[in-house]
Amino acid sequence: MPRSKEIQEQMRTKVIEIYQYGKGYKAISKALGLQRTTVRAIIHKWQKHGTVVNLPRSGRPTKITPRAQRRLIREVTKDPRTTSKELQASLASIKVSVHDSTIRKRLGKNGLHGRCPRRKPLLSKKNIRARLNFAKKHLNDCQDFWENTLWTDETKGELFGRQMSRYIWRKRNTAFQKKNIIPTVKYGGGSVMVWGCFAASGPGRLAVIDGTMNSTVYQKILKENVRPSVRQLKLKRSWVLQQDNDPKHTSKSTSEWLKKNKMKTLEWLSQSPDLNPIEMLWHDLKKAVHARKPSNKAELQQFCKDEWAKIPPERCKRLIASYRKRLIAVIAAKGGPTS
Repeated sequence: MPRSKEIQEQMRTKVIEIYQYGKGYKAISKALGLQRTTVRAIIHKWQKHGTVVNLPRSGRPTKITPRAQRRLIREVTKDPRTTSKELQASLASIKVSVHDSTIRKRLGKNGLHGRCPRRKPLLSKKNIRARLNFAKKHLNDCQDFWENTLWTDETKGELFGRQMSRYIWRKRNTAFQKKNIIPTVKYGGGSVMVWGCFAASGPGRLAVIDGTMNSTVYQKILKENVRPSVRQLKLKRSWVLQQDNDPKHTSKSTSEWLKKNKMKTLEWLSQSPDLNPIEMLWHDLKKAVHARKPSNKAELQQFCKDEWAKIPPERCKRLIASYRKRLIAVIAAKGGPTS
């Protein structure tokens, strides 16, 4: 039967009393029937703390040593995509055996949490330099210029779209650092492609694209939708058309068509959807359409048109009113990805 706490404390007290009479470990061990190592531990505790009672403890001692913790932080800082299983194997190599959930908790205590990496276009050095120059050039443009810009873009709506998720380890406010994002290229699949436009005064027309999009189809969309949208949104005669650098937009035939139809375009940058506020409206549109759960392509097309028309003009106005902040963010990121 195990001794009670009271009996154990009495025994430890006796050890100290006999020790104070000048007896050694061997004699105390023999007199009280204790292991010599136990006697030594009791005496050392008394010498260090001046007592033999059990002192309060914080709980079970951690299995992750300071050295192991430094190793964890070093590895996830170097490669945020390292999984907790890989970290577990790494610690096993230095004879530290812990559960992967323990590793996640320890990283969390050090401000490193598992998060899905943000998907951002892959930027070359040329792209970064061009983005920075664009932001600096237009930073002090008057608000009237942006309010008379017709923002355009294409996007794809998906019936049952699903993005694969991955986790990374990162600290707060580091979501858009290069090592914490997943580079993407345009269009990851879908079932309905649409072209849309908007200005500060509200959403313009939305066109569903049938078949393959090429320069001819694009010019037809511009012919049928741009000027009616300009009139609908009451833009000034100095209005400017914004479009990205998709080959269909910058082809020789499209450039000649724009010139012939006297449509002035805003010079644009490759891989820079974060500078086009229409991306926020695409997010709103897809969220609204998804909530209606379209079951076929026809419903998806109709829901896209319905929800686009419902976008509040106030939403558009706020997006353009804050455009200068986008330019400031690009400058702060030195041309890199922004939120």
